[in-house]
Amino acid sequence: MNIAVINGSPKGKYSVTLQTVRYLEKKFPDHVFSVLHAGQQIKALEKNFSKAKELLESADAVIFSYPVYTFMAPSQLHRFIELMKENGIDVKGKYATQISTSKHFYDVTAHKYIEENALDMGMRYIRGLSADMEDLLEEKGRKDADKFFGFFLWSVEEGVFASSDATCDGFIPVPATKISGAENKKTDKDIVILTDETDADSNLSAMIERFRNVFGYQTRIVNIAEYPLAGGCLGCLRCAVTEKCVYKDNFDTFLRENIQNADAIVYAFRISDHSMGVRFKMYDDRNFCNGHRSVTVGMPVGYLVSGKYSAEDNLRCVIEARSETGGNFLSGVATDEYDTDVQIDTLAKTLTFALETGHTVPQNFWGVGGTKIFRDLIYQMRGMMKADHKFYKKQGIYDFPQKNKGKTMLMYAVGVLLSSEKILSKMGNKMNEGMLMPYEQILKKMDK
Repeated sequence: MNIAVINGSPKGKYSVTLQTVRYLEKKFPDHVFSVLHAGQQIKALEKNFSKAKELLESADAVIFSYPVYTFMAPSQLHRFIELMKENGIDVKGKYATQISTSKHFYDVTAHKYIEENALDMGMRYIRGLSADMEDLLEEKGRKDADKFFGFFLWSVEEGVFASSDATCDGFIPVPATKISGAENKKTDKDIVILTDETDADSNLSAMIERFRNVFGYQTRIVNIAEYPLAGGCLGCLRCAVTEKCVYKDNFDTFLRENIQNADAIVYAFRISDHSMGVRFKMYDDRNFCNGHRSVTVGMPVGYLVSGKYSAEDNLRCVIEARSETGGNFLSGVATDEYDTDVQIDTLAKTLTFALETGHTVPQNFWGVGGTKIFRDLIYQMRGMMKADHKFYKKQGIYDFPQKNKGKTMLMYAVGVLLSSEKILSKMGNKMNEGMLMPYEQILKKMDK
């Protein structure tokens, strides 16, 4: 595959983000990566865009590579995208993704910006990689990069992508389908479809049947409308110590033994008052018997949604944030707004991929920010929330920055250097070269 890499960093070859691209180029030598330093060369590209036009239109796929600057991509990359549109570059039908580095401060809004513009130009968008600046220096970060690109290649091969067609004024009826070939479905994974649907003739019921029909594994339905919940969470915090709810309806046991021990969960609901509905909210609140612990980390999830999901910005945000803070790979959201069968089939394929490969993605702002907020909260309340405290210690979540004294001292030294114009003028690019030195060592090892 010929891949055009649009390097949006004003640092050009000294971009930390670009080192991940270089790593992937070495790891996947069967593909050709052609880099355009768009961020550094933006003034020249404003005068003559022919070089970029030739690269983009001859490529099979485009990777936008950039550092996150103040909630978004750098201004130079904004301008490049403007130039793509102004020059009428034909990238319709080409695959697009992105790689960013940051400290996860609003990387989600930066990624959404790139995604929306790619869709504007008719590209086939595939979820990108949101990495910490230093991820590539760690084995886990390199594995995350491998998994990201592996998923990208699989998505291209399987035709799994987001498109700009996801808009309409209402939803369409979904024809009911019957489950067939149940005897041929795999049984080595436990897949739960969690719903509150009570109408067997509804659009949502038809969507559930369609999913069960095309999905390669046997599934079981857990209908929380049928469970005798005694009431909503009382906020009494008794479970913070005992891990047991004060209600005597045994929901905590039911939750742990019938839902949370599954290999994957597909949530199925009808949009109600801009939410998943009262019953699901009660279900979510009663999950507090697990405290602030992400007990389903690594579990892939999916959603079947009936209603005008495209108009529900906040609900879409909530669903993504739920997955990120829970450490769950969001395999997709299928709705009954447009091409419902295609969406459901895509969800089934992607969920299968995640189950069979153990696919996960690095957390973005929602996950990283949420974890740090709970980290500080639980540490302060550890005397009361003993189960949470024990879990956070075991998982290494107490990664307070003041513990890293070496980096703190290094930043003081860097601050001294940056405050002296005389030293900076003598250094030239030495600081950038020094920053890239550990990345160069990783890349050199790959040549052995």
